[in-house]
Amino acid sequence: MQRREFITLLGGAMGWSLAARAEQPAMPLVGFLGSGSPESDAFRVAAIRRGLNESGYVEGRNVAFEYRWAEDHNERLPALAADLVRHEVAVIVLIGNTSVMAAKLATATIPIIFAIGGDPIKLGLVASLNRPGGNITGVSFLTDILVAKQFEVLHETVPKTALIGFLVSPTNPNAEPDMKNVLAAAESVGQKMLIVQAHTDSELEAALATLAQQRAGALVVAADPFFTNRRDKLVEFAARQKIPTIYPLREFAAAGGLLSYGADITEAGRLVGLYAGRILKGEKPAELPVQQSTKVELIVNLKTAHGLGLTVPPQIVARADEVIE
Repeated sequence: MQRREFITLLGGAMGWSLAARAEQPAMPLVGFLGSGSPESDAFRVAAIRRGLNESGYVEGRNVAFEYRWAEDHNERLPALAADLVRHEVAVIVLIGNTSVMAAKLATATIPIIFAIGGDPIKLGLVASLNRPGGNITGVSFLTDILVAKQFEVLHETVPKTALIGFLVSPTNPNAEPDMKNVLAAAESVGQKMLIVQAHTDSELEAALATLAQQRAGALVVAADPFFTNRRDKLVEFAARQKIPTIYPLREFAAAGGLLSYGADITEAGRLVGLYAGRILKGEKPAELPVQQSTKVELIVNLKTAHGLGLTVPPQIVARADEVIE
């Protein structure tokens, strides 16, 4: 073969390769909207990826991700959601009430798959659980029951505590019902409560100082990404002040918290990923019923209990899904 013929053949092959590559459909984009950070949301992202993998989608192989994090500044969420819309993502996935509200305002057409606490009908996200309508569906876990149960577990652990604190974020959509439910649970057993609120670092410092000054003997921490992102600080405060504390997520107990009782966020995230996979295959969110995640978990950290000089009642240990020793 002469050199000129070889170059012509090579050029033709390269042209065919480029043309074939151009004809290949681009990988669908999944947009992740988080109120936290890449570090704090790592386990949420991993859970969603797991669900997508079970649906046949693997990041970098046949699906791509666009990530947006608010870094605990919820006021940034609307702009971040709008940016995902501009990137023409095929579906938006998220875990958290504040994130879903921002996504809802950003688009009425791009499918949104959520995992949230509370009633999505009351929050105005869906028309009904069985037939959501619109572009939004997902997974919900009922926090109204959980916060009262958290109080019950803590009160059972330290029944003689004179004052129990409740730390809540005022910007969380569930703040009001959570305060109402924890106060009702406390009143039923004659327990005195101290409610402190925080959603900035300065407010958190003031709230913790109030708990210490008022000599709170135990503490319930409400579910909120702001607190999750500061779990080391909260766990360190509880250890320093020797305040038995119950948290909403297992990540707190793993970080050294005494107790955690709450929804299994990992399982909820997996379900979000499964729904995202079904959306990518052509199903419509309006026809996918909202799933109710009833899976909760109780984690007991006996190492922390020993450091507090506390004996966790054997019935609490027996009920635990995991015991850290």
